[in-house]
Amino acid sequence: FDRISLITEQGGKFGNGQVIAELDIKPNLWFFGCHFKDDPVMPGSLGLDGMFQLTGFFLTHLGFKGKGRALGCKTLKFFGEILPNNKLVRYIIDIKRIFNLQMKMIVSDGRIEVDGNTIYTCEDMRVGLIA
Repeated sequence: FDRISLITEQGGKFGNGQVIAELDIKPNLWFFGCHFKDDPVMPGSLGLDGMFQLTGFFLTHLGFKGKGRALGCKTLKFFGEILPNNKLVRYIIDIKRIFNLQMKMIVSDGRIEVDGNTIYTCEDMRVGLIA
């Protein structure tokens, strides 16, 4: 993503915080040239990784220290794709719960919108911080 447009410790779908980030799509982005040959599309794994990274970033926003690790998710669904002619990708992360134990962990739901339409959803993403 290019920028975080919102990060708040209140609000969101569960009232526990929200992160929104955006990516401006340009036809010359590196992945369009190699994924897929003669059928360019942004890899779905990049979108999923962005959602995990934003979830972990929220923990560092709260002041927790450590290296982020994706710990899995309950469900992941793809409804569309990101193409070179699209304009804006929006990552929306709603914080469900934060565990402040020996290992700091966060649980969130996320979705990705392209040009205003939801194309990916991910439920119960878990990210932990390790020393």
